[in-house]
Amino acid sequence: MPVLESPSATRAEELLLRSGAGDVPHPGGTLLAHLTRVYSRLADWEARPALRLAGLCHAFYSTDGFTTALLPLERRGELAAVIGDEAEAIVHLYAACGRSATYPGLDRPSPVFHDRFTGREFTPTDRQLRDFAELTAVNELDIARVDPDFRQRWGAGLLALFSRLRPLLSEHAWADCEEVLAPRSG
Repeated sequence: MPVLESPSATRAEELLLRSGAGDVPHPGGTLLAHLTRVYSRLADWEARPALRLAGLCHAFYSTDGFTTALLPLERRGELAAVIGDEAEAIVHLYAACGRSATYPGLDRPSPVFHDRFTGREFTPTDRQLRDFAELTAVNELDIARVDPDFRQRWGAGLLALFSRLRPLLSEHAWADCEEVLAPRSG
């Protein structure tokens, strides 16, 4: 497990352990292992601290693609107390995304975000959109790295999605997208 460089990350890891993330199966081992890899990759990408913390905690409320929740939404304040309001808001945004309704329009002007928890729609800010795209990329790329079957099944579609979202992604994220998802010759 990588060394977490901030007191907030250490406290978040402790909360993850208390919440059972170390016992939840996930591609590449456990949910905790996945989350720490995501955190480390975001650090490699030079993401700001709030986004790194959100990456470490992105599955706390479940996601549209991963139904195990470590905390119910009613306890958002507990996570915010550990990682801060900005990072928690990113976690909530990521968890709330109704993917099938949101993904197709993310590259359009004024994209509509579909909140699967409330059923409401809204237009995210530029910062929210960039954070969401970066977190989506790092999450999917980690799974594609550790699960060849996942990469085989979903890699082309993910590369198409991230190609559309390229203006929202950091250069580091885009380079990883190409490295992990681009078709291999031979």
